[in-house]
Amino acid sequence: MTLQHRLLLWTCPSECDYTCQHITTTARLARDPPYLSPILQYHGKWPFYRFLGMQEPASVLFSLFNFLAHSHGIEKLKQYIPHSYGLRKWYLGFGYFGLASWTFSMLFHTRDFAVTEKLDYFAAGASIMYGLFYAPIRIFRLDRQDSGDGKTGTVLRLWMALCVALYLAHVGYLSLIRFDYTYNMAANVVVGTISNLLWTWFSVQRFRKVGRLWAAWPGLIVAWLILAMSLELFDFPPWWGMVDAHALWHLGTVGPTIWWYNFLIRDAQADLQSVRLKA
Repeated sequence: MTLQHRLLLWTCPSECDYTCQHITTTARLARDPPYLSPILQYHGKWPFYRFLGMQEPASVLFSLFNFLAHSHGIEKLKQYIPHSYGLRKWYLGFGYFGLASWTFSMLFHTRDFAVTEKLDYFAAGASIMYGLFYAPIRIFRLDRQDSGDGKTGTVLRLWMALCVALYLAHVGYLSLIRFDYTYNMAANVVVGTISNLLWTWFSVQRFRKVGRLWAAWPGLIVAWLILAMSLELFDFPPWWGMVDAHALWHLGTVGPTIWWYNFLIRDAQADLQSVRLKA
């Protein structure tokens, strides 16, 4: 066994499991007449060809692309949005949650253990929940503390407490009661759908107000993400033993991520310009 395999915790049992999967798959593919479904899943996964010890190399690579998209987006936010802009810290928070989510995604797809699986799911859930959290902050401008009566700050604190409580309850249920895959997916879909509906509504309202194509970007980005996520419905055997529907879904989210940061910057600049004109 090579050093890199030992470093990634490949043991004799896991090495035998991997080898047997591919021996069986090769034999099934060679059968004459052929099987209707020659490639089977093992432990809920397709028999991927590993690369440098990584179990799902395509998913690792495409997760890295998403990580880099967030990293680049954060740098652009810091460069083009001034510190004085109230939404800046919330936008940066979106970026940092994205970095964490895709870091744990890379770890999980590199080596599938119980701990890396949970870290991936919990980080993804946190990123999706943060997406719902900061959407109303921008859409309803909960960051503004200029009402004079302190109500805006109270609403923001209550909203934050609610989102944190829901996330902790979600993690607590999965950790202490039952790690339910169906529930986890359903919860993330519901939270993500609410966020998408909010941003779509905001996109329509913003476009009507501004009359510029960039104002409609959130709705278009949401549509792109929905199409990318729909790839998960086509659970086909991996091309070249590496690229499956899940990997393509990860690849499909890179473009919208880059586009989203461009929207945040354009929207912030327009918002700042509007304030200057009023002054």
